[in-house]
Amino acid sequence: MTIKDKIEALREELREHNYNYYVLDNATITDYEFDIKLKELEKLEKEHPEFFDANSPTQRVGGGITKNFDTITHKNRMYSLDNSYSKEDLLDWEKRLQKNLGTTEIEYTCELKYDGASINLTFENGKFLRAVTRGDGFQGDDVTTNVKTIKSIPLIPKKDFLLDFEMRGEIILPLDGFNRMNEERVANGEEAYRNPRNTASGSLKLQDSSEVAKRPLDCLLYQVVTNERKYETHYESLEAARNSGFKVPQTIILAKNIDEVLEFVNSWDEKRHDLPYETDGVVVKVNNLLQQEELGYTSKSPRWAIAYKFKAEQVTTVLNEITYQVGRTGAITPVANLEPVHLAGTVVKRASLHNADQIEKLDIRLGDTVFVEKGGEIIPKIIKVDLSKRPENSVATVYATHCPECDTELIRTEGDAKHYCPNEFGCAPQITGRIQHFISRKAMDIDGLGGETVDLLRKEGLIKNYADLYELTKEQVIPLERMAEKSAQNMIDGIKKSKEIPFEKVLFALGIRFVGETVAKKLAKHFKSMDNLMQADFETLIAVDEIGDRIAKSILDFSSNEGNIELVKRLKSYGIQLEVSAESMENQTDKLKGKAFVVSGVFHQLSRNELKKAIEDNGGKVSSSISKKTDFVVAGDKMGPSKLAKAEDLGIAIISEQDFIDMIN
Repeated sequence: MTIKDKIEALREELREHNYNYYVLDNATITDYEFDIKLKELEKLEKEHPEFFDANSPTQRVGGGITKNFDTITHKNRMYSLDNSYSKEDLLDWEKRLQKNLGTTEIEYTCELKYDGASINLTFENGKFLRAVTRGDGFQGDDVTTNVKTIKSIPLIPKKDFLLDFEMRGEIILPLDGFNRMNEERVANGEEAYRNPRNTASGSLKLQDSSEVAKRPLDCLLYQVVTNERKYETHYESLEAARNSGFKVPQTIILAKNIDEVLEFVNSWDEKRHDLPYETDGVVVKVNNLLQQEELGYTSKSPRWAIAYKFKAEQVTTVLNEITYQVGRTGAITPVANLEPVHLAGTVVKRASLHNADQIEKLDIRLGDTVFVEKGGEIIPKIIKVDLSKRPENSVATVYATHCPECDTELIRTEGDAKHYCPNEFGCAPQITGRIQHFISRKAMDIDGLGGETVDLLRKEGLIKNYADLYELTKEQVIPLERMAEKSAQNMIDGIKKSKEIPFEKVLFALGIRFVGETVAKKLAKHFKSMDNLMQADFETLIAVDEIGDRIAKSILDFSSNEGNIELVKRLKSYGIQLEVSAESMENQTDKLKGKAFVVSGVFHQLSRNELKKAIEDNGGKVSSSISKKTDFVVAGDKMGPSKLAKAEDLGIAIISEQDFIDMIN
């Protein structure tokens, strides 16, 4: 046996032992025997560096130092899930699925919703390449060096799986390991960690990977993302992943209907407390991958999946004070300041009261004993008041009349739930909030500049609005607290680089009320430039697909404000992209303007996403379900028979993939 063969054989043997121990929980050799073999491999690799392999078992012990975690754009966006809390929510979801798919024959998978840090693992040519955190769903942090130390993740899956793919999962800290870590910290006189989820998430951002290797992190996988059409169902792909060495929990089941889904939910609502890790609900998915493709996504979530949240934990505590926060749009949010109380693994001191109507509805008063729960297990909220414990001298709450920051009288327009501070350009939290929104990842994505620095720049009088950022110099920012020459240069470079951000993101960054990411994309595509948008009248605006009265009025208010007109003029002078670039206009036509398409089935020349993009690039609209408003159905192989029948009943033109390509050419 050659040295190379010996090294390869040792690597393969150690991978198998890792799999048996960390995935199957079935050790086949002792820790001592494993360590002896690992040391033998380390010695051989050191003596023969020409056979180095980044995915060798010896690379799992850590030692690499990461100073800065690079931001990586996800090849496939990581969406969040819609939540449900009742059988009615699930039945409504099922009706939407049946309507969109045109069939009642839908099979589901049920799996536990793990409470940890979401991760995306990329494999190329059958080998582990990169690990990236979820981040904002569009991009996240490269934590490859740290994730390599998690032994349950196979760096080279077994060969009968896919070649190029992504695995989605959750990095968790099992309860036993978490408790052991806390026992050690307390024994060393250190403060205990609050909960496993935050500790797992924080572990991924430690700079020294050898420290990460000491932590008993695990990775539970729940989704395969690939362009290879090797598997027909979600369940089949996970079974194959499990057989290839990935730790896919055995708790996943197939369900034929919502009743079977609820049986799973009710069963695990009881049993979840016996699990070795934390879980806060059940994820229900359409099992058939073709049906998943047909259903597609909303701007935030997949239509083919939903999270059913277990009933939230409740505690009682006392309301000490109501304060008021000012958001970037001037919206006022009342906040309940509570007697600190433990809830779902964290200490809760504050909870949102939403608006004046909510306070009146609950009749909540200072000194009340209140029931608090975590809405969606994340944000604490007050559900009701324990009237039996109300103090005798209790006085009804009077909502604030003036801004807590600038003392401007608050306004509330008809039909609006919230009060607003109208002092847009003179109220400190609004100024800071708008700039923080402007620099955020989904907007201008300015590296080297965070929320605290924005607040500091404003307090020092260096900026009053987001246009001022483009006049900052390194010399101005170096004297700031905790600002060194390199970080000052990074900030200035980040601001300069943001001039390359495309118009649709700039439009979102401007912070026009009700203009979110999706609306900004539609407006950018329709109007092509900021000038065109700001000159549009009400009728022109509401004629744009999905732009209603409220959004149109908000755009008109923004466009007629002298302060905003001046800001946009300044941004243009600094070279910010305030119109659609020539590159993105390439291949854009109005050939399909006013036409609505439904794409259904399997295609061969273009992927489903490429087809949809081609429709939109040529001015058409893509719908998920067939209706009287549909003009064409682009039909591929395996199109659902009920969808086909509906299109024929409505007299809608059914065209092939080639027909469509001919149409746009």
